[in-house]
Amino acid sequence: MPRINVYAIYSLWLREMIRFFRLKSRVFGSLAPPFFFLAFLGFGFRSAAMPAIPENVDYISFLAPGIIGMTLLFSSTFGGLSMLWDRVFGFLREIMVAPVSRLSIVIGRTAGGVTTAVMQGLIILVPGIVMGLKISGLAGFLLSLVFMVLIATTFNSLGLAFASRMKDMSGFSLIMNFMVFPLFLLSGALFPISNLPVWLRSLSYLDPLTYGVDGLRGSLVGVSAFPLAFDLAILAVCCAGALGLGAYLFEISDVE
Repeated sequence: MPRINVYAIYSLWLREMIRFFRLKSRVFGSLAPPFFFLAFLGFGFRSAAMPAIPENVDYISFLAPGIIGMTLLFSSTFGGLSMLWDRVFGFLREIMVAPVSRLSIVIGRTAGGVTTAVMQGLIILVPGIVMGLKISGLAGFLLSLVFMVLIATTFNSLGLAFASRMKDMSGFSLIMNFMVFPLFLLSGALFPISNLPVWLRSLSYLDPLTYGVDGLRGSLVGVSAFPLAFDLAILAVCCAGALGLGAYLFEISDVE
């Protein structure tokens, strides 16, 4: 089994943190769309009666966990783009020839991407609370952090898996856009999946984000389509599978 290098993991994690705080335009650009989704859709449909939403839950409270899930999805998935930048500028070659296991590199990059994604999700939570989201309690908030970490790890690992097999940044962006928008729309982030036709609903059940958004909604608002234990179990399995896939593809990838 490859040896885990804690210092290498910490160094790669710290590098992602520094990049996150230095690139303020990137942070603003990644947070602006979720904020506008939350503001315009939340206030625009606040008084509308939407089937399958409990009467004691307004649309903003229903929508906010979905927008947090959207933020985690987009931020985590496009984290693979930074690996392609490192490939272009030679940094990836330098760390891969270093006496450090590739597993340590994967863990360090994933930890950095997950941390920045969760931070962005928490930032989006603030305007949600201001707009009227009522969190069920401290226990619910702490459980939502678990769901955020699982969502971010799942899609960060998928982004890493795709980036490991690609060398073209524009192609990566196109493929990610092709993948993330259906995942987002099928997840029930904007509306209950029970409102979808049966054939589309069956696709929603295959979407890991569906269980992440439902878990966030259940932990933060107290309303969910599935039991929270079920959401947690399914998401944990998807997370482990995606992490294993990302680590394997990165392990066998080559750097020119």
